[in-house]
Amino acid sequence: MFGRSKPLELNVLVLRDADVIATALRTALAAAAPEERPGLERAAALVEQAAAVPDAALRARWVHERLTAAGHEGPVDSVRAVKTLRESVPGLGLLSAVQLTKDAAAHRP
Repeated sequence: MFGRSKPLELNVLVLRDADVIATALRTALAAAAPEERPGLERAAALVEQAAAVPDAALRARWVHERLTAAGHEGPVDSVRAVKTLRESVPGLGLLSAVQLTKDAAAHRP
């Protein structure tokens, strides 16, 4: 093989702050007045629900959002989608864009 080979890797990181938010809600709930408790309990349940979403689903949602914002209306895993995603996210490599669009097609929002 000619040239330098690059390792195959996906350089997309999912960041979550749900644990920090859940801790803050639990602290607030512990000191809450009775009239505040229902709202805080509902908020805590929503944070737990958000924390349970798999990373793959979050990446798929991110891809769908980027493509929608860029005006892409075709199949998510098309060549045009890969091109649109790479244009909307400077520095995103071809391999990563292809993998992201394939994964996004498998996880419809």
